[in-house]
Amino acid sequence: MNMNDNSKERKEALAEAAGFRKEAASGKNIDSGKDAAPGQSPHKRRVRYKGTHPRKFEEKYKEHQPEKYADTIEKVIRKGSTPAGMHISICVKEILDFLQIKPGQKGLDATLGYGGHTQEMLRCLDGQGHLYALDVDPIEMAKTKARLEGLGFGPEILTIRQLNFAYIDQMAAEYGPFDFILADLGVSSMQIDNPERGFSYKHEGPLDLRLNPEKGTSAAERLKEVTQEELAGMLAENSDEPYAEEISRAVMQEFRKGREIATTTQLKDVIEKALSFIPEKERKEAVKKSCQRTFQALRIDVNSEFEVLEAFLEKLPGVLAEGGRVAVLTFHSGEDRMVKKAFKRFKKEGIYSEIAEDVIRPSAEECARNSRAKSTKMRWAVKA
Repeated sequence: MNMNDNSKERKEALAEAAGFRKEAASGKNIDSGKDAAPGQSPHKRRVRYKGTHPRKFEEKYKEHQPEKYADTIEKVIRKGSTPAGMHISICVKEILDFLQIKPGQKGLDATLGYGGHTQEMLRCLDGQGHLYALDVDPIEMAKTKARLEGLGFGPEILTIRQLNFAYIDQMAAEYGPFDFILADLGVSSMQIDNPERGFSYKHEGPLDLRLNPEKGTSAAERLKEVTQEELAGMLAENSDEPYAEEISRAVMQEFRKGREIATTTQLKDVIEKALSFIPEKERKEAVKKSCQRTFQALRIDVNSEFEVLEAFLEKLPGVLAEGGRVAVLTFHSGEDRMVKKAFKRFKKEGIYSEIAEDVIRPSAEECARNSRAKSTKMRWAVKA
């Protein structure tokens, strides 16, 4: 082939690519599948994005396929970030060292999530015994179940139920008592990063914050229900927000003016407005932290997280076998206080033979690799 032929082919390829971009921009269907063979699914083109790298959650097609693009996943993690649609499990070594899982035992993962901890616990069972797992999120639970089945962990070794971990007594009545239990109280990264779930002020999306979007009241609807005093109390109690009064006042002013707060960005803007009195040099960091705390407080309220945790901690002793072990990961002071208090009380009553006297934290190396591990605290207890 001569240079002219090569140049001609290149021009045709560029023209074809430009045509696809033009059709995509015009909204025409370029995935009609008219050339697909009978019985085959039509080919779907990946989401196109501006620039050299995808920025939006839905555009990061490589990160959504970790089994296919392992090198990309590792590169993202090395940078200290979490790949889109994934969750990096925290304190795995510390958890396994404490639980001392043996083949043939029966365990419960009270918070399935992405299934990272589940996968490691299943490996410890080595095909003998059984692991039960709970989650309230129907969207992520289905993905995790399929992922674990693909790794060879089917119903013969793993049972997954859509159930709030406040109801562990129901699982114990059917399958217990359990030799080991794990509860990771953090929100999974795939929930935080997905704009459609409304968990983060960093992404534009509906102000939802429900772990199970099929039930309950969204954060946007909840804001309409509370009074200014109730909202200020929620912010102070659930996240120790120092500007609770200012933020709650600003929210109510928006409603009085007939404006809605239906998206994550709208709430962020209200918080920025409420903190406009802070000196400019300090304002950006103050707004960032208040956004984090406000979203946390709303999430805790919408999902009744403190009430759920209290029920879980009260029922724990009754679902553990003698000598059974439980590990709990918490991510803010309110949760940690509840776990510490419950473990101490039950040890004093002779129900637990041992408890963690001090919290266990992830290593500096883990925190460098996964910035979301920094606030993690682990506590444990052993049934007498």
